[in-house]
Amino acid sequence: TDEGGTRSATAIRAFIKKLIQAEKPEKPLSDNKIVELLAKQGIQVARRTVAKYREGMSIPSSSERKRRI
Repeated sequence: TDEGGTRSATAIRAFIKKLIQAEKPEKPLSDNKIVELLAKQGIQVARRTVAKYREGMSIPSSSERKRRI
């Protein structure tokens, strides 16, 4: 992808899902924090791309995930 270099959108979605599954329920990761964590892995994506992928996987926003606890 243009934003993810050689990483496919599918691989990025899987990485986002893995990060969210491992988060602390009382302190869910924001889209910006997910962008930072992806960047540390060498994956450059925009926050809006993370939001699009997250929403496409039917994963609510961090504020919605926090309300579920």
